[in-house]
Amino acid sequence: MRDARRAAETAARASYGRLLSILVARSRDIAASEDALSEAFVAALRTWPETGVPDNPDAWLMTAARNTLRNAARHRSVVDASAIELALLHDGFAPEAPDLPDDRLKLLFVCAHPAIDEAIRTPLMLQTVLGLDAVQIGSAFLVAPATMGQRLVRAKAKIRDSGLRFELPGAEDMPERLGDVLNAVYAAYGTSWDTVAGADPGAGDLAGEALFLGRLLVSLLPAEPEARGLLALMLYCESRRAARRDAEGRFVPLGRQDARLWSRDMIIEAEGQLTAASRSGVFGRYQCEAAIQSVHAQRPITGRTEHAALATLYGLLAERAPSVGVLVSQAAARLDAGEPGQALGILRRLVAAEVAGYQPYWVTLAMSLAATGDRPAAAEAMQTALTLTRDPAVRDFLAGALEA
Repeated sequence: MRDARRAAETAARASYGRLLSILVARSRDIAASEDALSEAFVAALRTWPETGVPDNPDAWLMTAARNTLRNAARHRSVVDASAIELALLHDGFAPEAPDLPDDRLKLLFVCAHPAIDEAIRTPLMLQTVLGLDAVQIGSAFLVAPATMGQRLVRAKAKIRDSGLRFELPGAEDMPERLGDVLNAVYAAYGTSWDTVAGADPGAGDLAGEALFLGRLLVSLLPAEPEARGLLALMLYCESRRAARRDAEGRFVPLGRQDARLWSRDMIIEAEGQLTAASRSGVFGRYQCEAAIQSVHAQRPITGRTEHAALATLYGLLAERAPSVGVLVSQAAARLDAGEPGQALGILRRLVAAEVAGYQPYWVTLAMSLAATGDRPAAAEAMQTALTLTRDPAVRDFLAGALEA
């Protein structure tokens, strides 16, 4: 029974986005497809412990979800009920079918439709295609989960009621929607960032999913420098995953990581993508962030980190693409460059309500205050950071900094 439950949970983590994309492409109703897929997972948890795990769990789940959608269509007095049923019956399901990624990309670009409110496009993609819940999405966007949940429900209702076309936009429309799609892929990768060996494998799978979609976008839009910039950024970050914990599982900050553990192949791939993107001569947020990571990647070669270069790049990024995360990172770069006063100036200009629950802000504030000699205020800020830290290894690291 335990193995059957584990198989259902694994399928839910690994296949949710792919299965939902296929259902939505046929039914054109995101909310109804989500409900049908949820019922299929519940049915699996109830049935598989008794009958055993099927040879093809994804196909089983898809069949159950399609049956639920067809039954719902029959009971609704809508004009297109039979059309929905025909679409659901249109083709069989093969988990390894080569057109599967297209269904996910199709749904990503549909969620980036100009008719959908700009602020909800990326969260909508994270939930419908990548399977994140309102709590995870709200945390990524510094919004209360209940508020984020309400926004997502309204967005899905608008898609259903307006009858948006579920197809990839034309080549001339793709660049307009690409930014939102890239933001969703990067946010999905960021959600997996704290995953380490022994943690929930679902989040690690999400990192792989984000990298897969990043490569897919580059192959689909090879002339778009920002798609290459995002892929390079994720590759640089992923190259360091093995070095982020020591042998005892303790957190290791970037500046103290053993660069011999970094993936050389990923760094080489990232450098190639960033070089190709730079040939466009067009500034982009993801190219700039990738360039920042490229500076860090030079440490094994030069033996040092060029903090002045990092501060310059973060200044450019903050000027062109400001956000809470970027501005806090800019402050951290100024601190590392030996300018704690400037770091504090950047941090103090941020809106208090926007950073109240943002842990990196409080860590950077504590370090900046400590560097200026204000130890009591630094300890208070670090204590706040500790209350906002969920990762035990990071919490232990910060607790050590607080004691110091």
